[in-house]
Amino acid sequence: MRAMILNSVAGFEQTSEPLQAADLERPQPGEGEVLIKISVCGVCHTELDEIEGRTVPPRFPVVPGHEIVGHIAMLGVGSERYKIGERVGVGWIHSSSGGADENIDALFTATGRDVDGGYAEYIVVSENYAYPIPDVFTDEQAAPLLCAGAVGYRSLRLADISDGQVLGLTGFGGSGHLVLQLAKYLYPAGKVFVFARSETERKFALQLGADWSGDTAAQPPAMPHAIIDTTPAWKPVLAALECLRPGGRLVINAIRKETNDREQMAEISYRRHLWMEKEIKSVANVTSRDIEEFLPIAGKIPLQVEYQSYPLEKANLALRDLRAGHVRGSKVLIISETS
Repeated sequence: MRAMILNSVAGFEQTSEPLQAADLERPQPGEGEVLIKISVCGVCHTELDEIEGRTVPPRFPVVPGHEIVGHIAMLGVGSERYKIGERVGVGWIHSSSGGADENIDALFTATGRDVDGGYAEYIVVSENYAYPIPDVFTDEQAAPLLCAGAVGYRSLRLADISDGQVLGLTGFGGSGHLVLQLAKYLYPAGKVFVFARSETERKFALQLGADWSGDTAAQPPAMPHAIIDTTPAWKPVLAALECLRPGGRLVINAIRKETNDREQMAEISYRRHLWMEKEIKSVANVTSRDIEEFLPIAGKIPLQVEYQSYPLEKANLALRDLRAGHVRGSKVLIISETS
């Protein structure tokens, strides 16, 4: 099968092509597993974290990618949940304990990091970690829902807001543009404020229904009850903490933070940023429950998914564009015929 593989940690300053094309043996499903012929795979900032060494894969080479949509091609022994040809998706959680806290369990394995992922023509996964895709979405539209959407849904749950309250979103890429729509649907009496460094992203947020949009450090019209941070940087953390209302919660939705502006955290002030019972909560990973609950809601809304597509062989270009901030919505690799 065709695949793009990562052979080692590699900084983009040293190479513009960290992934190499490869021909790999097609995997075979074991007991309780399914073989999926992949149609598309979304491109996530976590791939940059893997490539640049912030969350290092346990072995090389590895096939990245964890926003996967495809069709069941083969059933392993005892696999009965799906039939050949059914469309399914796979997210960041490849396997775990199956418990309520499986996202932080020692058994957690990540798709495209701990095991080969979706930058390839096929993948094997337990039938319990493959999810039916609502018919309303094309393959390309569905791919970002498996991570950007599902982890956004988890972040919104952890924000613990109620209808009528103010939610802030800092950073407005693949996850943020989905969380905005989700929040407007689930909390119609509330307001959503978007903080983004790019004017293009701010305009996009307003087009999707944001009640206000401003620069990362801008003062919003009202103090948010909660803010979800989806950026790789530290500056938005300080800015968000400063404008949270007393008792507010900052939810940091990032696998890792980059080190470029880490020194800004030395400016943290207890009085301005932490006092008045403000909270900081991180998002670890998604659970099966998050994806299973989120996808039907996404289909019911239905979410408007913005994406830009690239052929599989242009995965390096997609990653470079993502790293450079050339993002309106999500990026998706086309691997085989899509619906």
